Amino acid sequence: MDAGQQLSTTQIATDTAGFAPLLAEVRHAVLSGDRAPAVPRSVVSESWLRCLRAGLDPDRQQSLSLVDPKTVLEIRAAHPLAQVLPLLRSTLLCVAEESLHVMVITDAEGHVLWMDGQREVRKLADRFQFVEGVTWTEDTVGTNAIGTALAIGGPVQIYAHEHYASGQHVWTCAAAPIRDPETDALLGVVDVSGPFQTIHPATSTLVTGAARLAEEHLRIRMLARDEGLRRRNMPHLDRLGGAPGALLSPSGRVLATSPAGWIDGRLAVPEEGGECLLPTGDLAVAEPVPGGFLVRPAEPGRPRGYRPALTLAFLGDGPPTAVFAGRSRPLTLRHAELLTMLALYPRGLTADQLAAHLYGDAGNPVTVRAEMHRLRGLLGGLVEAKPYRLAADVEADFVTVRRLLDEGRVTEVMAAYRGALLPMSDAPAVRAEREELTAAVRRAVIDRGDPAALLRWTELKDGREDLEALSRLLSRLPQADPRRAALIARHDRLSAQAEHEARLLRLRRAQAGPRAVPPRVRRLP
Repeated sequence: MDAGQQLSTTQIATDTAGFAPLLAEVRHAVLSGDRAPAVPRSVVSESWLRCLRAGLDPDRQQSLSLVDPKTVLEIRAAHPLAQVLPLLRSTLLCVAEESLHVMVITDAEGHVLWMDGQREVRKLADRFQFVEGVTWTEDTVGTNAIGTALAIGGPVQIYAHEHYASGQHVWTCAAAPIRDPETDALLGVVDVSGPFQTIHPATSTLVTGAARLAEEHLRIRMLARDEGLRRRNMPHLDRLGGAPGALLSPSGRVLATSPAGWIDGRLAVPEEGGECLLPTGDLAVAEPVPGGFLVRPAEPGRPRGYRPALTLAFLGDGPPTAVFAGRSRPLTLRHAELLTMLALYPRGLTADQLAAHLYGDAGNPVTVRAEMHRLRGLLGGLVEAKPYRLAADVEADFVTVRRLLDEGRVTEVMAAYRGALLPMSDAPAVRAEREELTAAVRRAVIDRGDPAALLRWTELKDGREDLEALSRLLSRLPQADPRRAALIARHDRLSAQAEHEARLLRLRRAQAGPRAVPPRVRRLP
């Protein structure tokens, strides 16, 4: 295979064992910064990059903590995927066992809730801590089908040496996410994993099909609940006597209206009911009824065009969240990226502009429109179209940090800055904003020289190995401060590491000679 040729899923799936040596060479070369004999699949190289940024050691897996068995049982009992467990077992378990694989189901956080399969295969999985109760995500164990499916929100198969962690190279896994038909929220992942020598080429297709069957099963149950809610609560709607009103599901999905077609889609309703916003921007009141809500226009008194508050928390390693209508909602990475762009461009952006910001030259506005449709379903009237913009008073933590920087309020900056903006995002515009914001915060803290701000910076992931910031902090911290000893030890370690890397660079340059032409190096983007 030519060095510039990209590996394909079809090639690897049809002969995983035959491609294993090449996959090993590609991984070693890419992670070492050398020229690779082939280009890894993009889903793999992007995952490796996320793992490198997270500081994971590819050749040394950390000891993983487990959720205790009692807690696992409690999570299982309350989890929506328990409803589809028999379906998934009947669809996948026989195939998994015949190919010496296991079937695994996780929740949306990557906790392994169920693992079924032959005892011998489970013993093999035990060797790299792949057991019930473990958290199997990219930021804990590196590139793997479950963690990568959670990260990208789509199905994926990872073969042998495509795993970031060397301890998992005996393994191949195929995973697909399962979403809630009510809210489109990620419920978890179904996965089939086992030795790469026994993988079947159709495993990924089968797992993805099983996930879609599970979603359809959940959708049918949802429709039955909808019908029951309408049947029980239509009298409430009839009592409005012809005045506008609507019945909503618990998540705010419109199930029935009077008059017909008064509103549609989804409204952002507080968990306990109360004020909400109609798609027109008018205020409404949601009253709890058995199994959902009855919504009607609010009494006159609040002007048309009232703008609700929308709070976005996108800084740091925690999941991105939006708070509106009194409720905090977790967001998918793609929805968080879209909201980042709309917060940065309050006048709005077209689908083409959003596609360019999020996907670069390969951006497709059709993909953006589909994602915006889901986002508008989640946020209701908070997102307007033509162009896409936020119809709310937005308080975004990353915008707040930028404003505080502009005003020179460094102490308040460090109180608000919890870490990098959407650190898992590879969207070009988000990455640019993240890098600019992090660099601006760093420079402001170092230049100001305030010990409290410097200490806070060096406690964050972005600044923990910042040699310049540590030097500045030690120069400002009192000699009697008890924290100096640990800071000096970290400073000395980083100084020695920097000097070692400088010596290696000088040695490489000397060995190359003045006339040597360095080879073309293919690196992760």
